[in-house]
Amino acid sequence: MNKIKQLIKNISPLNSRTEMPVILYVIKVIIIFWFVKFGSEGIGEGFVIALLFAGGKNPLQGEMFDPDTMSLIMYYGYGIIIGIIILYWKLFQKKTLSQLGFTKKARTYIVGVLVGTALVVVCVVSVVFTGAITYNGVFSNIDYIYILLMLGGFFCQGAMEEVLCRGIALQLLKDKIPVPFAVAISTALFVAPHLNNMSGASAGILAFAIIDLILISLIFSFLTLYFKSIWAACGLHSIWNFILYNVLGLNLSGNDEKTAAIFDMRSVGSNILNGGLYGIEASVITAVVLAVAFVLIFIILNRKGVDKDGIQ
Repeated sequence: MNKIKQLIKNISPLNSRTEMPVILYVIKVIIIFWFVKFGSEGIGEGFVIALLFAGGKNPLQGEMFDPDTMSLIMYYGYGIIIGIIILYWKLFQKKTLSQLGFTKKARTYIVGVLVGTALVVVCVVSVVFTGAITYNGVFSNIDYIYILLMLGGFFCQGAMEEVLCRGIALQLLKDKIPVPFAVAISTALFVAPHLNNMSGASAGILAFAIIDLILISLIFSFLTLYFKSIWAACGLHSIWNFILYNVLGLNLSGNDEKTAAIFDMRSVGSNILNGGLYGIEASVITAVVLAVAFVLIFIILNRKGVDKDGIQ
């Protein structure tokens, strides 16, 4: 019985214990990831419900604000989730923001934005050349204010996923196990929540969706290790999502709801070139582009050398 109690104490997400067998510590980090993810999202949803009631809506009866307002609330709500995660990090893991990945290298956020912009443009343009996506010009009535507001929302959304995967998961693991294994586990934790959006996809699209998620996650991880900071990964993640969704108006990770965008671009049919309903993040072309980017980054990192503390 004492051994069971000790085991429960060791793997509990409500303490910062690290002195235990490696396998138990890995299990503990995985538990921490899901505990923080579901816990912070639950609290965040509570804030949204409270906001709806404050606005004279009754969500229990299906009353909501208009779709655009709800989208903004959802995306900016990720900022609240980040705050809750940081609070957990400080209170229960007893670590600093720098140890979470928010170092003083905030300027590397711009590097991530530039890399992300280049990657998404190359991917989309390449798919357009195959005819699997058509370009129909620029929309006549563009809601620039809403698009700019969504940019801020995606800053929050991209950062939230990075705080969980390249922050909590990778930062906790890389100090206890070899970096390749830490990256692999954080990547699996990144891929898992996206699987819900793949229901109904063909085998080919499903396979490339997973491959693309793994490749982009590796790029996020390598940028984090290279800069010893999650700022660049946050910038890449956020700008990728924003350009796909609110600049090009394409499907984002299975989200096919129409939104304000600048360019009128649409998928032609459903195939492994355009990723079908999941979007270009399930495209074979995206896989090729990300694989090339991955190799280039790997070469850079290999020249620098990687140990458990990151890039030397």
